[in-house]
Amino acid sequence: MTIGGLQKLTLIDYPGKLAATVFLIGCDFRCPFCYSSELVLPEKIKKQSRIPEKEFFNFLRAKQGLLEGVVICGGEPCLNKDLPKFVKKIKKIGYAVKIDTNGSFPEMLRHLIDKKLIDYVALDIKAPKEKYEKVTGGRANVKYIERSISLLKENKIDYEFRTTVVPFLLEKEDILKIAKWIFPAPKYYLQNFRPEKTIDSKFEKIKPYAQEYLLEIQKAISPFFETCQIR
Repeated sequence: MTIGGLQKLTLIDYPGKLAATVFLIGCDFRCPFCYSSELVLPEKIKKQSRIPEKEFFNFLRAKQGLLEGVVICGGEPCLNKDLPKFVKKIKKIGYAVKIDTNGSFPEMLRHLIDKKLIDYVALDIKAPKEKYEKVTGGRANVKYIERSISLLKENKIDYEFRTTVVPFLLEKEDILKIAKWIFPAPKYYLQNFRPEKTIDSKFEKIKPYAQEYLLEIQKAISPFFETCQIR
């Protein structure tokens, strides 16, 4: 497994648990607003430092009893064929595992869930269906996203949906379309855009939406979900 980063403590990325976050290299999308370009773009991946698997697992063993969970994100973790083996090693040490995914690998996601290798899924919904190609850099297959959505709705695992609200790409009406698409669902979170080291450098100059606008959107879509919050 190619590890491109490790956040040794997070209080917010795994709901209800003290966790570490491991960042895997590689992604099938090219969302212009992505702020993990060093994990996505081949020319930047070449320059990105690596963390040996042995070092990562030594860290997890040393933190047994202090940390409760591990968040696996990227990039897109589910594109890695060795992901189940990697997760098994984490589970063997005694950690709960959360996967952050874009939903484009539903069969891998199903395997992880059916084998009870993961405990929580956060699925990023990038846009309403008609905008998916534009928002992901022409890389998305919406049918795969829909299969992942349906899989989570089987309620075999705790999960959430979330969307990064990016000016010029998404507006209130787009989020309303997403809410109607993924309804019903227990949890949906809105995340404000961060103009940091984005894949398309033009997005670094874009001002995020005002909090008031996000609150307006939240109020409009809250009836669709048990929990709807801004992060």
